[in-house]
Amino acid sequence: MSNVIFSIFPNEGFVDLKLYQYGREACDPGHSFGPARRNHFLFHYVLNGCGTLHANTNQYDTNTFHIRSGQGFMIFPHQINTYIADETHPWEYIWLEFDGLRVQTLLDAAGFSLASPVYHDHSKTLRDQMAQEMTYIVDHRDASPFHLIGHLYLFLDYLMRSVEPAGLTAGSELRDSYIHEAITYIEKNFQNDISIEDIAKVLGLNRSYFGKIFKKALGKTPQHFLMQYRMIKAAELIKLSSMPLADIGNAVGYPNPLHFSRAFKTIHGISPREWKKEHGGK
Repeated sequence: MSNVIFSIFPNEGFVDLKLYQYGREACDPGHSFGPARRNHFLFHYVLNGCGTLHANTNQYDTNTFHIRSGQGFMIFPHQINTYIADETHPWEYIWLEFDGLRVQTLLDAAGFSLASPVYHDHSKTLRDQMAQEMTYIVDHRDASPFHLIGHLYLFLDYLMRSVEPAGLTAGSELRDSYIHEAITYIEKNFQNDISIEDIAKVLGLNRSYFGKIFKKALGKTPQHFLMQYRMIKAAELIKLSSMPLADIGNAVGYPNPLHFSRAFKTIHGISPREWKKEHGGK
């Protein structure tokens, strides 16, 4: 029988980053889990051995990934997946299930996607520090929620720094600079009536070329990133303020309440009103 350590996080009163459950398992040969869906992001890091992940990339296609010690894999919310321990060298892995308003953006920047869920590091030192943070969380289940969330932030920091930036290579410093400048512009002007053309103009780029390099770097269009950033800010305002929803929509660049509600549901899966009830906004 597999040797399993499993814990459920005792507090979900966090918005930007939440921890749901975590554990470690030394699997028996051929041990499998799935097909299954998760409601949140689930990251496995393989400590020893190897195994296979079968994961849906869309409604019809499933990819197979062979994963060994020192690698890991990300499972996405609502994705159908099955993972199986090798018959000869079954894996032992450690896992964290987490979510939050900013997680998708972070994972996009790290290069994780439905089609590319496997963790490959470029720094053994950072990889080992990431694994140490995961182990710390699993081994300190009785620590306070804030203490564990602090180590979850450290885990994500090491995860992000141990992988190559998505879509960027050694000779792409200029493109990297454009993307950084574009994100900075969005952060400072998201509440205004800005367009992708405006951003491209500030950068001195053709709109089409800007859209191409942005999507290559972050895995999403500038339009989607702008909407996502605005809806993250909207969720923060709903949680932390007593502003009417119409005023919050206007504050994040959506003066039309219907358009605001549609955009919010596109990003968060529920309406602003439902989100406020669920997350206890003021």
